[in-house]
Parts: sequence; structure tokens; C-alpha cells
Amino acid sequence: MTMTAASTTTPRAPALDRAVAMRLAATEYQRMAELLAALQHDDWTKPTDCPVWDVRAMAGHLLGMVDFARSIRDQRRQLKIAGARGGVFIDALTALQVDERAALSTAELVAQYAARGPKAAAGRRRVPGFIRRRTMPVPQELNGRAESWTIGYLVDVILTRDPWMHRVDIVRATGASHVLTKEHDGVLVADVVAEWAQRHGQPYTLHLTGPAGGHWSSGSGGAQLELDAIEFCRLLSGRGHGTGLLATEVPF
Repeated sequence: MTMTAASTTTPRAPALDRAVAMRLAATEYQRMAELLAALQHDDWTKPTDCPVWDVRAMAGHLLGMVDFARSIRDQRRQLKIAGARGGVFIDALTALQVDERAALSTAELVAQYAARGPKAAAGRRRVPGFIRRRTMPVPQELNGRAESWTIGYLVDVILTRDPWMHRVDIVRATGASHVLTKEHDGVLVADVVAEWAQRHGQPYTLHLTGPAGGHWSSGSGGAQLELDAIEFCRLLSGRGHGTGLLATEVPF
């Protein structure tokens, strides 16, 4: 995603119930911690679907985002330094996170992520409603146009989708076991489907296969789509080349 000029649209807010969103956050941090702990020595240097990152660099970003979520002080510090770097802001922020953790051993990355993940979940739970309802200062560009997000959309949705999709990236890169359940991944996917449908606004019938899948439809005479639930999310995230309704971007 890229930063662009301000949008006049209503800021996007989370559709998930807050208690559900916070449960998903805590579970996703735990699953990522377990995945990182299970990686073998050779796994850390394997390339991922994010071209500039191998698995180790991705883990540095993930730990950086945990620190971003758990500590207001560190969040402000990261934002200030990334803003001073210039260029596309989100790229500057994630590059900073990777750079600042480059000297850590993989054992230190694993240990720090495991210790700080629950603190990140707690930090996100503490964000009060009047803060979550505020609009983020810099809009995002998706599907060729600028849109505004509430802070709540970032805190409740994006900060969970980000590690979830990177867990997919690491599994694909390493061949590690991918833990998927209806109660966790299925809820995340259903939220993505609902947002995708709202974004394109067209009739459709969608059948997603796998443990995180399900069946959704709206209207009549629309596209008939069937594919794996994880591949569906990868396409919407830009990891692949979706066509038709599958070209509609959803942020992760």
C-alpha cells in the first residue's frame, strides 16, 4: 500500500466485534510465535513472497510491529524516524523495523516475539474507543483511489491481518506446518470476504475451500468463484494476479 493525498470518503472502520477482534489478535500472535520457534536453521534465509525479505527479515518486521503495537512510546519513535526517512511511509516504517533488529540472533528474535506478542495484544486492547474512532492522519491508496482509515481499523483489523498473511508467507517459504482452524482463520477469512464484497459491490457466488473456507453469495447472475481460502486472500493482498472480482484489493 502507498500513501497519497487525502480522501473525502468516510473513514473505514472495523466490522468485527471488538471482543472477537482482540481474541483473533491474541491467537495470531501465539500462532506466529509457535511458527517462528519451529523454524529450522536453513529456513531463516529462504526467500518469501515479499521480494526484499527473506524469512529472517520478515521476522524482524513482525517483531517491529509487535513493538509498535505494545508500546505507545516505541510507536511514536518508529513513526518519527520513518517519517524522517522520506519516501513511501509504510516502506520506510517496515524497513526501519527490519534494520533495527538486524543484529539479533534468530534465537533472540524468537524469544522476543514470544515474550512481547501478548503485550502487543494487551496494548491493542487498551486503546480506548475515542482514539479508535479517530481518522488516521495519512490516507492509504487501494484500488486506484485514496481512502481514509480509522485508528480502530488499523488496531482491530490490519495489525492482525498483517501477521496472519506473513504466517502464510513463511509457511510457503519453508514448508512448515500451517495451522488453520475454522474458529480462528475462518473468522479472519470471513471478515476479508465481507470487506471484499463491500468494496466491489457486485453480485457473486464464492466458495472457498480448506479449513478456513466457506460459502458466500450476494445477488444473482454474478461471477461464480471457487478457490482455496488462503489463495483467495493472497490474491486480494497482491500476492498474485487476480482477475475480475479477484482483482479487488483488500489491505493486509
